[in-house]
Amino acid sequence: MSVNKVILVGNLGKDPELRYTPSGTAVATFSLATTERYKDREGQRQEKTEWHNIVAWRQLAEICGKFLHKGKQVYIEGKIQTRSYDDRDGNKRYITEIVMDQMQMLGSKDDGQQGGGGYGAQQDSGSSARGGQQKSAGSSRGEEFEEPAFNPDDEIPF
Repeated sequence: MSVNKVILVGNLGKDPELRYTPSGTAVATFSLATTERYKDREGQRQEKTEWHNIVAWRQLAEICGKFLHKGKQVYIEGKIQTRSYDDRDGNKRYITEIVMDQMQMLGSKDDGQQGGGGYGAQQDSGSSARGGQQKSAGSSRGEEFEEPAFNPDDEIPF
């Protein structure tokens, strides 16, 4: 048995970039900063920021494109995935991403943010990890979104 699960709470480093594959599947990408604060041996406050590449697919991607913006604080669940691609010079490059399947917007309404909406893919009981129908959790306003199962063979538009 193995587990590939990531939970992050951080702030968006840029507005999500929403694109569509040639087959019409929505994909959103953005960076997320998580910051660790601690005191070193001399008692000085230190800060270490880690940047994460986030990818969302289908309905969740469209929600990100509509509601998220630079600086917004979010809770994200997903899995780590590394893929390779060839750059413009033909060199093979690798990128590690978090493929998001759950997202909860955090922050106050004073920030001009929607705040509190939760979105994502939830497995129906009895369905397989890849082939089952997925339903997304509704937001605090009672909305519900239907999202097809994640297919790792989807075309990547970048």
